[in-house]
Amino acid sequence: MSEKNLSQKLKDLDSKVEWFYSGDFKLEKASEKYKEALELSKEIEKDLKNLKNEIEILSEDFTK
Repeated sequence: MSEKNLSQKLKDLDSKVEWFYSGDFKLEKASEKYKEALELSKEIEKDLKNLKNEIEILSEDFTK
């Protein structure tokens, strides 16, 4: 199974958040869905930090 890219993760997170506002919302599943969204948001944050670091490294190379 291939790893999802940042764009796919953002779409997944958006879908998870939308569930809370949908007609499918069930209080019994809210905690589980929240935990899933929280874990995904942590992955996205890590990906963004890595991307920022890559950009900073590339920027340093261009300024030399």
